[in-house]
Amino acid sequence: MTEITASMAGNVWKVLVKAGDTVEDGQDVVILESMKMEIPIAADFGGKVVEVKAEEGGFVNEGDVLVIIED
Repeated sequence: MTEITASMAGNVWKVLVKAGDTVEDGQDVVILESMKMEIPIAADFGGKVVEVKAEEGGFVNEGDVLVIIED
């Protein structure tokens, strides 16, 4: 299993996947909002979403786990 983490601190504007979804390499999984900019966070590889830790409207710090994917 691999973790997708936040590249910067910000608010979770939108969660684009849910547990059980299949994602492809490069697919956006979460969109963060920081300094009035939308920052898409993409999967670095394909796989099945095991758990989504990010909640829309929540705040994350750089390095926080957003999504866990099973290869």
